[in-house]
Amino acid sequence: MKDGFYLKNRLDNLRLLMASRGITALWVRQDENRRYLSGFTGDSGQLLITTTSQYILTDGRFTEQARLEAPGFEVVDLGNRPREQLAGALFAAGVTELYFEAEHLSYAAYEEFLKQARDWPRPVDLKPVKGLVEQLRQVKDEGEIRLLQKAIDLADAGFHHLLRILRPGIRERDIALELEYFLGKQGSSGPSFTTIIAGGPRAALPHGVASGRVLQPGDLVVMDFGAVYEGYHSDLTRTVALAPVDPEWRRIYNIVLEAREKAIAAIRPGLTGREADAVAREHIAAAGYGPYFSHGLGHGVGLAVHEDPVLSSRGEVKLAAGMVVTVEPGIYLPGRGGIRIEDIVLVEEGGARVLSRAPREFIEL
Repeated sequence: MKDGFYLKNRLDNLRLLMASRGITALWVRQDENRRYLSGFTGDSGQLLITTTSQYILTDGRFTEQARLEAPGFEVVDLGNRPREQLAGALFAAGVTELYFEAEHLSYAAYEEFLKQARDWPRPVDLKPVKGLVEQLRQVKDEGEIRLLQKAIDLADAGFHHLLRILRPGIRERDIALELEYFLGKQGSSGPSFTTIIAGGPRAALPHGVASGRVLQPGDLVVMDFGAVYEGYHSDLTRTVALAPVDPEWRRIYNIVLEAREKAIAAIRPGLTGREADAVAREHIAAAGYGPYFSHGLGHGVGLAVHEDPVLSSRGEVKLAAGMVVTVEPGIYLPGRGGIRIEDIVLVEEGGARVLSRAPREFIEL
């Protein structure tokens, strides 16, 4: 199916959601939400979605790009007078009540809107709404799953490349640079986030981004990275040992791997993120390492590398078929090292399907 089919479905679903809340016009400012609804990939732009029409509001640098990428939208050039042009678009669409994404409009911009709106030919009430488009983005359509799988495949290839270059004597930062260069050559448009390469005692830092530290024999190396393909992100973590490694780490590795397996086996539609998190957390606690699993089990991934739903003690959203989430238990011993294993899974009617394919067995190089 062509992308236009998915975009039309997304707009239709948004309008149904808007109607259920009595919303007749929505001002979309968040970048990923804009791309999700329109396909427009420019660096600057907003959307105005009404019950019958849709507009892209951008400037002269991106108007032609917007027309090419989003032919179903009317493109408005904001020029040097963005507020006035917005007012004109609202007037043309007959909007008198405009809902905005509360998380993505600064207070200063809100005040400026209200100030300028006083001089507009037709009054417009500005009202906040939270998480409207994000709610739709939680469940991926077939087009999104296809793009996510390509990003995941890139990360899997990146791990195999890491196995060829990891050895004592190399700086963490050099490994990260080599990985990002390799992923770019394979088709990634950039890293999903700042690459984490953390060896030895630094492996106890869950977000230990690559530093100038040189890898040493006996290190555990936590590698957390991702690729971006046509806007969609992957997120993969593997932990590898550089020989000779303390045998205790193999036992801890197996505890983390078992926690991952138990959580994935439990994931299914109707399970909350909190319940999924508890499955892995209880296994790690029973093994005596409960205090050393210091973050949530996972999160949604898509146009953003971290998005809803969350798999943590705060995760009250019930999982549904089509959601794509990470599962990433870990154990971190301060001053000594740490282990994390992360995969991306697709929630399906019968459970969860693992999309990542990189090896998960304990690897000692």
